[in-house]
Amino acid sequence: MSITAAQVAELRKMTDCGMMDCKRALEEAAGDLTIATDILRKKGIAKAAKKADRVAAEGMIKIKTAAQGKFAVMLEVNCETDFVARDANFQSFAEWVADLALTHRIDEVQKLANISCGDKTVEQVRQDLIVKIGENVHVRRIALVQTTGQIGAYTHGNKIGVLVALSKEESGLAKDIAMHIAASKPLVVSPDQVDFQVITKEKEIYRAQALESGKPANIIDKMVEGRLSKFLNEVSLLGQPFVKDPTVTVGELLKKEQAIVDTFVRFELGEGIDKAKADFATEVMAQVKQST
Repeated sequence: MSITAAQVAELRKMTDCGMMDCKRALEEAAGDLTIATDILRKKGIAKAAKKADRVAAEGMIKIKTAAQGKFAVMLEVNCETDFVARDANFQSFAEWVADLALTHRIDEVQKLANISCGDKTVEQVRQDLIVKIGENVHVRRIALVQTTGQIGAYTHGNKIGVLVALSKEESGLAKDIAMHIAASKPLVVSPDQVDFQVITKEKEIYRAQALESGKPANIIDKMVEGRLSKFLNEVSLLGQPFVKDPTVTVGELLKKEQAIVDTFVRFELGEGIDKAKADFATEVMAQVKQST
């Protein structure tokens, strides 16, 4: 099939590979970007697995805790520009909906939208805010976490938020683990929670890479298992080196402290949202026009 320049450019953006390598991979994959990326990885060409769908959106991550750290909610509230994200009206709305979610123990966006406060629902208040500030505003997602132990909560510049449920009532440790999760981005608590399809795909890629070495089959098997083990530790909380002391893993730290992480949630502002880019001058002019 015919491969377009736009397809080649997109694959280059995703992988940092050369133009001809990308073109050949796309031809082999019949134009499928995902398959083409895997082909490049198997050949050892891909330099980075960039995630093109993680264009940053604006707004804030908001966390509220209650019951002496036994219960917490985390919300992502979005707007279109950083200019509005700093606006007092937007920030007050985010604070208000987080309080409502905490009070009513709400874990779904639609349920929150239908909650009444006074003579208006949250959805009606949201619509009023849109008219007032001139930008689209929405509550994108909510996480609700509760435990009999201790919840660790951490936000980084309103851009990253983490809630972690620790089995032990130890606020310092819980917060340290939350900070680690914010920095190191684990996908799961332990290696055995990694999706089977993800493991299968990674093994496939590692085997294709190992075969290039020309080593015997038994050595290749060991190479694949070694790389897979490293991957599972990298994406699981327990296998990661602890950010405050890289000489120990998080798993080793928790064992020493006789504590268990039951679950965690990590939000990063704008994950998976495609956001049109506009320069700051354009944003200011848009605000000026709205106010006149």
